[in-house]
Amino acid sequence: MRHARPMRHARHCLTARLLAGMTLLVSLTVSAAQPVAIGINYPRSGEYSQEGLMQMRGALMAIDEINAAGGVLGRPITLLEADTASRPAQAADNVDQLADQGARMLFGGSSSAVAVAAGQRARQRGLLYFGTLTYSNDTTGKDGHRYMFRECYNAWMSSRVLGQHLREHFADQRYFYITADYTWGHTTEDSMRRFTDTGNEADHGRVMVPFPGGRYRQIQAALAEAAESEADVLVMVLFGNQMVTAMRLAYEMGLTRRMQIVVPNLTLSMVEQAGPGIMEGVLGATPWTWNVPFHYDYPRGQAFVNTFAERYETYPSTSAASAYSIVYQWRDAVTRARSFDSERLIAALEGHRYSLLKDEQQWRAFDHQNVQTVYAVRINPRRTVMADRFRQDYFEILDAMDGERATQTHVEWIAERARYGQPPGLE
Repeated sequence: MRHARPMRHARHCLTARLLAGMTLLVSLTVSAAQPVAIGINYPRSGEYSQEGLMQMRGALMAIDEINAAGGVLGRPITLLEADTASRPAQAADNVDQLADQGARMLFGGSSSAVAVAAGQRARQRGLLYFGTLTYSNDTTGKDGHRYMFRECYNAWMSSRVLGQHLREHFADQRYFYITADYTWGHTTEDSMRRFTDTGNEADHGRVMVPFPGGRYRQIQAALAEAAESEADVLVMVLFGNQMVTAMRLAYEMGLTRRMQIVVPNLTLSMVEQAGPGIMEGVLGATPWTWNVPFHYDYPRGQAFVNTFAERYETYPSTSAASAYSIVYQWRDAVTRARSFDSERLIAALEGHRYSLLKDEQQWRAFDHQNVQTVYAVRINPRRTVMADRFRQDYFEILDAMDGERATQTHVEWIAERARYGQPPGLE
């Protein structure tokens, strides 16, 4: 009996050495295999560069984890990159560049116009394109096709959960819209008007801001019109640097004290750039934020947040979570299909349900929209934000809506496509 403890210890040591040896063998085997390339087509510069940085961080973290676990079909993943500068023509050209370099799948984008243009070119090259931040209804609506998959929510979904909160707390009040003049802005304003019962432009005015290129003076002039409108609720359908500029100006003009500010799509990066003091009390929506896994107790999401925070010394934004999820979902589809072929991957993805960073999500078959729970949020008081480890406790979760309820129905989707002469199915 005196030798039982040393023998158990010896067995444990032997087991540990065997496991370490197997891990090393897998690592050496994967590293020796021919890499498989995927391409990120993202805004490294321009209006949405901060969102692009988060996408790159999320993608790299996913790739490192997957490669450490054996890669995909025994091959390591390598990442190719190209800068869109949030310009559709550049994004489409990048698709050719990345395809010519051997990318087997493409993803990225923080502008819906970019995602639509890049996705259409990817279809011509026979490559899947996964949209990260592309909120326009058009991406999987009138411009949807078989090779485009959208991981995030769309304008309809964000407006539905946000509209529910606004109808409850701001019914029968006057709204004013400041909208970026491109596909995301148009479909977001349309959806917001629909779900807040503010469709009459005579009562609920609007002004458009050019995108890209809408500068300080144009945004200032738009806010002056909003101030003259005497509206109770100011909906700023702006994103990235434009939203940051508009919020700073609204604060300086006293509009944040006179009106309830609504920013339909909020991200960590935008709040951080504008500043929590300026953003306090702003209402918006999001498909994911770093505190969701802790609020609802999703362990895998919590692990992602903690690892990301340790690696980058910041919490992950929606952009980071989207890119991370896309890489994992592509790996999963390749594993299930036992192939990198786009057609076989489409079949593997359509209708597929999974849970990763939150509750169950689904790649809906008829439009390739990711159906998922969505959230209405409000920016926390500055004192709450500043008490956090990274001073990034921005989002108070006000409401959640199940994805099946938030999304368009099949009938609504077909009707929208028909308005633009599009067929009732993806091609």
